[in-house]
Amino acid sequence: MQRSTAFRMTRLGSALVAMVIATTFALPAAADAGFQRWIQQFEGVAASNGVSRNVYRAAFAGVTTPDPEVLQKAAYQPEFKAKVWDYVDNRVNDETVAEGRAMAVKYASWLDRIEKRFGVDRHILLAIWSMETNYGAALTREGVMKSLPRSLATLAYQDGRRAKFARQQLIAALKIAQAGHVAPNKLTSSWAGAMGHTQFIPTSYQAYAADMDGDGHANIWESVPDALATAANLLRKNGWQTGKTWGYEVNVPAQYRGKLERDNRTLAQWQGLGFQRPSGSGFAYPSDRGNLVRLAGDAGPAFLMTKNFFVLKNYNNADTYALAVGLLADRIAGYGGPQRDWPRGYTPLSTQERYELQKHLASRGLYDGKIDGKIGDGSKTAIMALQGNAGLAQDGNASKALLDFLRRN
Repeated sequence: MQRSTAFRMTRLGSALVAMVIATTFALPAAADAGFQRWIQQFEGVAASNGVSRNVYRAAFAGVTTPDPEVLQKAAYQPEFKAKVWDYVDNRVNDETVAEGRAMAVKYASWLDRIEKRFGVDRHILLAIWSMETNYGAALTREGVMKSLPRSLATLAYQDGRRAKFARQQLIAALKIAQAGHVAPNKLTSSWAGAMGHTQFIPTSYQAYAADMDGDGHANIWESVPDALATAANLLRKNGWQTGKTWGYEVNVPAQYRGKLERDNRTLAQWQGLGFQRPSGSGFAYPSDRGNLVRLAGDAGPAFLMTKNFFVLKNYNNADTYALAVGLLADRIAGYGGPQRDWPRGYTPLSTQERYELQKHLASRGLYDGKIDGKIGDGSKTAIMALQGNAGLAQDGNASKALLDFLRRN
C-alpha cells in the first residue's frame, strides 16, 4: 500500500505535489524552511525503510524548527574534566543508596522475576536505573527529556559528525512506534536519542527490548519492569556471569606500585603475588581472571576487575561509569564502599552539605543551576568565582573548608 501510494504521488504534477506537501506540513511563519524541507524529504527515506507515512507524520506533528539546546549539548565541551572521585561522589551517595533500597522494596516481586529470567543481580539493575535517570525522576524533569523526532532530526540536519547516527536511530525509533510499543507523540528521549528509564538508543532497544509485564509491548518509558528487564537482557546477552561480582578492591604490594596496570591474571595468581582484599578474605572464584585497575593511580583504591565489569562497559564504555555502577550496587545491597579513600586532598561534603553549599552559592548570585547536591561544571565555576573573589586558591573543590568559610562569611 505504501509503495502504491508513493507511485501515484510521483505521477501528480509538480504543482500538486507541492500543494500536498504544504498542506500536510502547514507551518507558522517562524518555521525553519530548510529544516522543514529536510523533514519532508526524509519522509521518503523513512517510507523506503518500511515506516508508515501516517506514523512519520504523527511523530513530527508540531515539529517546525531545530532544537537549539540539542545543538548546544552536542557542541558542549566540559570546562572541567571530572576527577574519578567527583564522578563517583555525585552518583554513589547516601541519597542514591537510600532511594535504591526503597525501589528494591517497591519492585521486589518484579526484581525476583527479572533475576530468575535473566540471571542479573537486582542491585546492578537498580544502580543502572539510578545512573541513567535517577530512578525515573529525570523523565519528569522539564527540559531533560525531549521530542525524539525533533532531537534526532536536528542532529541529522545540522550536526555533520552525528548525522548518520541520527538518521539511523530516527528510523529505528519510528519503527518502534509503528510496532505499537510507544505512541508516536510519546517518543521522548535525551538530546542524543537515549530513551526511557534505562536510556536505550533505538537500535539497542531493537536488540534487547524485553516485555516483562506481559502486555505485548516493551514500554521502557512507562513500565519500570520492562525497562529493568531490557537492561538485564543487554547484560545477559553480552556475557553477564550470574552469581559473580564485578570486581574486588585489593591492597597493592609496595613492589608493584606503578606496575602491572591492566595486567590480566587469574585471581589465584594475583593472590600469589601478594594482592589481598582489605578484609583479608579470599576470592570466591580463584580461577577467574581479573585486570588490575587503578583509576586514581597508586594514591587511590585499586581493583581487580572481573568479567562482569567489562560486561557493564557494554552499557557505557567508560571505566568510571562501570565502577560507579558496581560501587552503587554494592552499597544498595548493604556492603560498604572502598576501604581506601580517593586522593582528594580535601575533606569532602556529605550529600546534605552539598545542597547547603549550592544554596550559599546561589544566594550570592554565583550559581543559577539546580539545587541537587551534585557538583558539576556549574557548581565548580561558581566555587572558583567565589574563591577568586575571596582570594582563595581556585581549585573548584566542594570541600568542608569552603563550606565552613561560607558559613562564617
